[in-house]
Amino acid sequence: MKKKVHVVGAVIFNESGEIFCAQRSKKMTLAHYWEFPGGKIEAGETKEQALRREIKEELTCEIEVYEQIDDTTYAYDTFIVRLETFRAKVIQGELVNKEHAAIKWLKPQDLCQLNWAPADIPAVEKIQQLYGEPHGTTN
Repeated sequence: MKKKVHVVGAVIFNESGEIFCAQRSKKMTLAHYWEFPGGKIEAGETKEQALRREIKEELTCEIEVYEQIDDTTYAYDTFIVRLETFRAKVIQGELVNKEHAAIKWLKPQDLCQLNWAPADIPAVEKIQQLYGEPHGTTN
């Protein structure tokens, strides 16, 4: 039986409407894929508390967490992940990359340029629908 993991991810917007993207390092599971930063929910934490804690640990800043964007369950080869993504913004400090291979800010319509972790792809698609330019691509 595959291990089940429940995680949260922050879709962090800046004032220009760009979204923070992080590439997993070679030391991480799913190395080199892009993701929305976040992590596992610990016992007794709400999703929002877990997201604020994870971003503080990974990126040294504080965020405000807003509405949920997506809730996806994806079965990888060795585990099953439930990823809940939330819109967020930095409210104190600056994003400092402590553990990812690379980071970048992209407009919603440009997110598809990156090689996203499979569990993150539904959130990417939802973001493009919700926040992309009116004449963005249609399916």
